[in-house]
Amino acid sequence: QVQLIESGGGLVQAGDSLRLSCVGSGRTFSGYAMGWFRQAPGKDREFVTFISWGGGRTEYADSVKGRFIISRDNAKNTVYLQMNSLKPEDTAVYYCAAAGNGYSSIMYRTPNTYAYWGQGTQVTVSS
Repeated sequence: QVQLIESGGGLVQAGDSLRLSCVGSGRTFSGYAMGWFRQAPGKDREFVTFISWGGGRTEYADSVKGRFIISRDNAKNTVYLQMNSLKPEDTAVYYCAAAGNGYSSIMYRTPNTYAYWGQGTQVTVSS
């Protein structure tokens, strides 16, 4: 079992930056690939980014590529999402999630691949 707790959300203006954190506890955090997803009202949960267990592999949704950066510190059991140049369309509840290793890119972009989820943190970007 892995428990995940996100933090760092808030209300910002377009163009601002935020850094989300996700702290894991329970089973060995470093053994999991970690993903960030988001869900806006009335929309499906969508993939944002993921990072492999060692940090050597990352992928991003086209909508955030070049603006968001995922990183992890396994010594602190924490994964981060640095969000720059925020846009109103980035407004959503952001969730971190943990998955096993060795999956394809397509699978890491799919919510069902992830076994553990945090409770989410709200990000609101005003125009």
